[in-house]
Amino acid sequence: MKRSLITAHHLSAHFVNIATVAILVLGGLGVAGSGFFLRKVISSGNQPEIVSVREAQRSYRTQYKDIRHKLWSNREQIKHFPGNIPTDAADVRVAYSSGASEANRFFQLRLKQSPQKIQNFLSQYRAIATHKYQGGNTNDHANQVNGVPTTFFHTSDSQEESFPSSYEILVLGAHDKGSTNFKWNHGDSFGVAINSSTSEIIYWAEEW
Repeated sequence: MKRSLITAHHLSAHFVNIATVAILVLGGLGVAGSGFFLRKVISSGNQPEIVSVREAQRSYRTQYKDIRHKLWSNREQIKHFPGNIPTDAADVRVAYSSGASEANRFFQLRLKQSPQKIQNFLSQYRAIATHKYQGGNTNDHANQVNGVPTTFFHTSDSQEESFPSSYEILVLGAHDKGSTNFKWNHGDSFGVAINSSTSEIIYWAEEW
């Protein structure tokens, strides 16, 4: 089922019911070699709230500020997010889940800026990234040798959960809070995904 874009009015009406879209389902990296997996669970009532800045710009920017400065408590995980949506940003998307029940919590900001700015971001974040991946999603990345969980493509315009190969996923931090026999059962990660061909950057943070 394709994610729907909603207006700022609907976002406000349903803000307290922001969806849970992922749960932990399979074992960690143990002696038996079982992999790390996060699975997205999506139904008509369980979708992340996603809006387009073109629909209601002022309210939309306010909602982003509320998430950025009030709702997401771990400042370390989102310190690379812009304090406000840049005035020159285009095709903006935001996805946020409060992590209700036992699901993971996430925050993503997707936007386009000038090719020069995107190249500057790419150079900046490549230099400090702890892990680098080309396309894929959190399961693909975590199950690589010495891999870490990242994120799904929550701000995709379709149901696609993996980043196309044109995106470079740069991990700025990842913390394993699982057990010896169940690595990454709990933890967090954050970073950016950059597509130079479309002059796009996605800021992301996840907790599970």
